[in-house]
Order: sequence, then C-alpha cells, then structure tokens
Amino acid sequence: MSTPQIDRSDASTRLPVLVFVLAAGIFLMGTTEFMIAGLLPDVAADLGVDIARAGLLVTAFAIGMILGPPVMALAMLRLPARAILIGALAVFGAGHVVAAVSDSFTVITVTRVVTALATGTFWATGAMVAAAVAGPGASARALAVMSGGLSLAVVAGVPLGTFAGGFTSWRGPFWMLAMLAVPAIVAVLRFTPTTFGNDDAPVSIRAEVATVRLWRVWAILAAITLAQAGFLGAYSFISPLLTDLASIPTVLVPLVLVGFGLGALAGTAVGGRLGDRWPLGTITAAIAATSILLLVLAATADHSTIVVAVVVVLGASGLGANPVLIAQTMRFAGHGSRLASSLATAAFNLGTAVGSALAATTLSTSLGLTGPAVLGAALTATALIPIAVLATHRPRHPHDNTPTRPGHQPERVLTGVS
Repeated sequence: MSTPQIDRSDASTRLPVLVFVLAAGIFLMGTTEFMIAGLLPDVAADLGVDIARAGLLVTAFAIGMILGPPVMALAMLRLPARAILIGALAVFGAGHVVAAVSDSFTVITVTRVVTALATGTFWATGAMVAAAVAGPGASARALAVMSGGLSLAVVAGVPLGTFAGGFTSWRGPFWMLAMLAVPAIVAVLRFTPTTFGNDDAPVSIRAEVATVRLWRVWAILAAITLAQAGFLGAYSFISPLLTDLASIPTVLVPLVLVGFGLGALAGTAVGGRLGDRWPLGTITAAIAATSILLLVLAATADHSTIVVAVVVVLGASGLGANPVLIAQTMRFAGHGSRLASSLATAAFNLGTAVGSALAATTLSTSLGLTGPAVLGAALTATALIPIAVLATHRPRHPHDNTPTRPGHQPERVLTGVS
C-alpha cells in the first residue's frame, strides 16, 4: 500500500513516532559504546589479557565509528533506508551475541569493529531519516531527540549496564543489548516508511559525492571536528580532575557524570528547539559557552561545588549544538545525502579521538590535570572560525543552501507505514 505525502515544514507539528524509535536505537548503541569502559577490568580478567590490551576494545570501536559511516554509506547507496536501519540493528545484535559466547580476545575485538560499523551506519542513516520525516522546519528538533537517546545512554544505560555486569560478568550486558535489538527491529519495521521522497531518484557514487562538494558542508564538518576535539578531549580526563583536584570522593564521581548526562539531555532539547530558527546563532552560543566554561573549570578546579556545577552546565553547552550541526550539514548537502550524514558522524568521532590524544599530552606539562580543560577551551574556540565564515558568506538566494540531487524533494517526504 502506498503512503501519502505529508508536508512537515511546520516546526509546531508533533514529531513522528519514528523519530523516537530511532532515538531508542541510538540509546542501545550509545550504551554499548560507553559501557565497555566500565567493564574492561572484568573483560581483561576473564580473557586473560592485561588492562592495556583490553583497552583496544575501545580503540577498535572508535576506528569503526570514524572510518565506517562514509564507507558504508557509499557501499549501501542503492539500498532503501529502511533496509539499512534493520540490517544495522541485526548486525548490532548478532555482534553482541558472538562477543558474549566467545573466549577469544581477537574475535571479540573484531566484533567491536563490526558493531561500530553497524552503529555508525544506523546513526548516519537514522539522522537522514529523522530529518526527512520531521521536515525542514523541525529537522534540528528531530535530531535533538535522536541525540537525546545518546545522552540517556550516558545517564541510565551505561550505569545500569556496568551495574548488571557486576552481577552477571561482562557477558550479561552484551546479552541484554542483543535481546533489546529485537524489539528495536520490530519498531523500525512498524514505523519506517518503505520509501522516501528521493528513493526513486537515480543514485550513483558520483552523484552522492557531488552533494558534499560545497565548501559550506566542509566548514560545518570542520566546526564539528574542532568543537568535539576540544570538549570531549577535556571530558575524557574529567574523572581524575574531580578526584585529585576537586577532592570529590571516587564513589560520588558517577553521580557527577549523571549530572553531566542530565545537562546534555537538557542542552540537546533546547538546542533542537532553537536550532531550527537560529541555527548559526545557536551553534555560536553553545561553542562560545563551552570554551568559557572549560576555562572556568580549569581556574576553579580545587572548588568542588563550582566544579560540579560547571560539569553539569558543560553537558548542556557541549552537546547542545550537536543536533544543529548535523542538521546544517545535511541542509547544505541536501537532506537526502547519506554521505553528508555519515561524514558528520565520522567527524564527531574523529574529533573525539584526536582531542583525547592531544589532551593526554598536556598532563605531563605544568598545567597537569587542568591541561585538558585549557587545551579544550582553545580547540573549542577555533570551531567558531568556520561558523563565522559561514555567517559572513550567506547565499544570495534562499535555495542556494539546499542543493538537491535529481528527483530529490526536500520539502515533502513520505511518512507513515506501508
């Protein structure tokens, strides 16, 4: 049965259920991405490897998230978005089953790479789908809901998974995520349209690459990478700052990080609401606030009350611009561009990896544990440069911002169920 076309350009309309289904999928994938850090000691002991080698499981996932999305976007260009989402969830679930039953560290490492490929593919395709079904007037709001799934994973999924691992070994949370992938697949089948407005358009790698040739796309990608490098590079070393400088008991650190996650939830919600009307202004405010807050964090690192408050607000500002950045990437490339969405996903993970590596080098300087925050403030501030260039080089015509591929109709998309 065919599905009627619905115009969702009015930002006041309620978001389709599919957006929340995609957010649930992101919750699962965000949980597996961050939960492994808390399970590493158990994994190392069970598999007979040292903790440093077990840390390769984190590195393997990061590599898959950086390289996988754009490669998979081009490899699966001719597949319907619905099939890609279902396939990514199926691979995600299967990867966790294989890891849960394996006693080989090599096999488990490979499954982490494969799981990361599935995660990056779901992220990139899901962002494109969420923006499409919400419509141009609510794309940032829809992406904020999706990003909220990741924030919720930090707040609830990761602590619960780590807690469960303490009772069932590290394999228990892996089984849990594999089983939860099944209802997620059912929900995607139920609520995802069979086709979208541009699914009948001719597709080719050349046409897809053409959607990301505009300099505005790469300016946004640069802003994403720089902002993430500064913010998450500093956040990677927040725990030792909390315990060694702010004198917060180790047992209370998870509570502080939950506060960070709650701030992130609030930030993405506010950013999504404001980002559809004032995209560049929202991005600028969030990045500038993050840079300032990182400096405040470094300057007041020995004042526990101030540090806790700053960490919570950092969650809001540091992640608040993310859905708007993704929405702008797809806006400049054309909302049907899977490659643009995948490059945005890769840029976030590239920034995180590079930022963490650079932040680690500051620990041996005179700045000590405040070094990551100081460097993070500087790196984050540089993200304002490409945003300023975008603000001062606005297109002459409204439609210049949204290039389209043959047959693409960004204002009207198919919604509902076939």
